[in-house]
This record gives sequence, C-alpha cells and structure tokens, in this order.
Amino acid sequence: MRPLTALVLILITLSANRLHAESPEKPNIILIMADDLGIEGLGCYGGESYRTPNLDKMAKGGLRFTHAYSQPLCTPTRVQLMTGKYNQRNWQAFGILPQGEKTFGHLMSDRGYETLIAGKWQLTSYDPPDFPGAEKRRGTGTHPRDAGFDEYMLFHAEETEDKGSRYANPTFLRNGTLHKEVTGQYGGDLTVDYILEYLEKNQDKPMFVYYPMALPHWPMVPTPISEVWSDPTRRLEESTAYFPDMVEYMDQLVGRIIAGVDDLGLNENTLILFYSDNGTDRRITSKFKGKEIPGGKAAPTQTGIRVPLIARWPGHIEPGTCDDLIDASDFLPTLAELSGKQLSDDWFTDGVSFAPQLFGRAGTPREAAFFWYDPRPGWDKEKFDRHVFALDHHYKLFSDGRLFDIRGEGFREKLVNPALATPKTKAARKKLRAVIDQMMQPPLSPAANLEVDAYGNPID
Repeated sequence: MRPLTALVLILITLSANRLHAESPEKPNIILIMADDLGIEGLGCYGGESYRTPNLDKMAKGGLRFTHAYSQPLCTPTRVQLMTGKYNQRNWQAFGILPQGEKTFGHLMSDRGYETLIAGKWQLTSYDPPDFPGAEKRRGTGTHPRDAGFDEYMLFHAEETEDKGSRYANPTFLRNGTLHKEVTGQYGGDLTVDYILEYLEKNQDKPMFVYYPMALPHWPMVPTPISEVWSDPTRRLEESTAYFPDMVEYMDQLVGRIIAGVDDLGLNENTLILFYSDNGTDRRITSKFKGKEIPGGKAAPTQTGIRVPLIARWPGHIEPGTCDDLIDASDFLPTLAELSGKQLSDDWFTDGVSFAPQLFGRAGTPREAAFFWYDPRPGWDKEKFDRHVFALDHHYKLFSDGRLFDIRGEGFREKLVNPALATPKTKAARKKLRAVIDQMMQPPLSPAANLEVDAYGNPID
C-alpha cells in the first residue's frame, strides 16, 4: 500500500472514531416511517415524479442507505420493526401486535428516555365485526397504552369501525381521549404539531419519538396544498390524481420536524431516521431513473420491499451512502446501541445493529435478509399467499426454490433458469437456503407452521 493511501485511510478511521466518540451518550432519536412509499418516490433515490426537497436535502447532508428493505405490507413490517423479530416468531393476524410483546418503546423507556408515538397505530384490532372469524381476533392486539410509550396520539388505535379519517376531519386517540372528526383540520398537521410540542416540552431530557406517518397511504385524497382543499366538501374526495400532493405533503411534514429540531437547538443532539413500511400502492406508477415503475405494495418483489432509509445527524453523520443490507428487525438493536449499550440477554432479536455504519464504521453488516410474509388472517386478505424467502445484494431465493437475480440499486427481478446454473448461482442458492433453514428454527409462533386462509381456517 502506498504511504499516502495508508495515511488517508488512517485519517478517515480517526475521523469516524472521533464522531462516534463525541456522540452523546443518550441522543434524541426520531424515527419517521412513511406509509406505502418505495424508493421511486424520492428524488434522492432517482425518483422523478414527485417533489421531495426536504428529504432530498436530508439525504444530501446525511447518510442514504441503498439496500434497505421492509416487508411487503404494513403490519408485517410494523410488528417486525417494533419487536426486532422476524414475523415467524410472533405473527398472529393482520392489524395485531400480540399482547405481551416487548417493543422498542419499552426498551427506550427502560433506558431513561421520554417516549412518544404519534401517527398511525392499527395494531389493537382490525377485523370489522361482521367478517367471518373476527370474533377470534378483535381486540386481541396491543393497545398503545401498553406498548411502552409515555404518550401517544394515534389514528386507528382501537376498533376498525371507529377509526374515522386519518386525513381531513381526522379521528384520533390521544393519551386515552378519543377525538372524533375534528372538523377543518388535517391529521398530519395535528400529529406534527403534537410532536413539536412534545420536543419543546421535553428538550432537557433524552427523547425517543416514533412517527409512523399516515401519508401517503390510500385513500388518496386532497391535502392542504391541493387546489380543491379550499372547498371543504371535497376534502375526502378520492382519486389517484391526489397522490403527488400526498407525497409532497409528506415531505413537508418531515421538513417541519427537521425545522422544529433545529429551531429548538437540538440538531446536534438529535438523530432523525426516515424509513418506509413497504412499497408504493399498486394503483400508482412513478417515474424512476427514466423508467415507469408500477407500485409493488403487498408483493414480495423488489418494488414491494425496496424502501428508503435516510439518517440525519449534523456534526455526527458524514454525508454519503451505505450499501449494507438493512431490514426492519435491525432498528431495535440499533436503538439499543445508540442509547448506550447493547441489548441484554433477555431481549431476543433477529436484527443486526447498523449504529456503527451511521458513523462511517464497518460494523458487522448482515450477509442476508430474511422474509416470512403472510398477512393472513384478516379482512381483505383473501387474495394473499405465504411467501418465505431470503436475499442478499445479488440474489433472492424463495422457499419453493425460485431464484431471482436482483443485482443493482433499482428493481431488477430476473428469474434464474435452474438449467443454466453457474457456480455463482449455485453458491447463492446454497447460501440463501441455509439462511431460510436457519430462520425457520425455534422460537416460532404457532402461525409459522400452520397456514390459514383470510378467515383463520387451516389450509390443507
């Protein structure tokens, strides 16, 4: 190695170690998660259809992960994200966080953080009362008051039939009080108002804020920047034509949080993470790097699981990109490390901390990501099937033996012909099969080895 090259590497390492060493012992952490947005929705990833200046600026000044993954639908991702476990460990039903599960809310509260969740819940009860088999599942999930957070303000916190609107004239549960159809208001505005008030109120204490956004999930309706917003009678009018406004307004809400952190003088002590729960709605087609990309929500394809992940922490995170594999289970151990120490033995997780990568260090990146995906039972889930698969940077293997070439930072998805196997594809198949076999070892939930239909009836 040439002396100059060695010196550069030493300086880079020292700089990364300095950033990590100077990081506060308990930084504020704000985790924002969009609802139904693949990487094609953001300009910083190559999206061309929507204006996202705040997130693009966040990516330019922070760290953008190029290989972040989620599950194809919201509940699978949300349960995995909050518990740090793959779904075969604790899956019960759609719209349900099993009672008794420890979440990152509990984790951060136990570590001395003030904790807030604001946005969308949908993990207490999901099935409408007349849905076959609903009586076995209604109310079996976790109420937000038991999820480990000091305060909450959430859409769809209780029964499905009582959820109301998440957008115009919103209904939400705030710290035990139900606010119904708040006329003339927009749900996202009220949520961010509450988050900013919380930040100001608790600014002298370490804070963990989880903001699972409602935007830009269906129904696609006007936002306060839509032309028709001035007509109150049209604020719940549904049309895919409003989707660009919804993405843009999502970006503006993120911008408000960033500005609020900066205005309070908390930017050097606050890590902000932006993630998404799954790919874009299938009714939407977006332009990405010159190509038309249909949304892949609910499908185990790259368009269904390839999502943005951006980290911002001025003075601590150097601008750049990271191509390490990240999935939803990784957030809990990452939060544990950022809050001062590794997870204790009484916390089971499938995740791998990506905290070192935030500071330019190598860490121990995962070699593959695993997916046990089956959103059944649950209302409107009749059309779904189970998919179990694993992937790395180059290939994706399903448990039924299908192997796909997924190389690159886009949405490549090419089925590999077994008859044309090469040493590389044979090695990939062996590696990913071992991952699947390992992840299907105990502990497993009863659902892992029992396939049911949308109504909860066993499938022969």
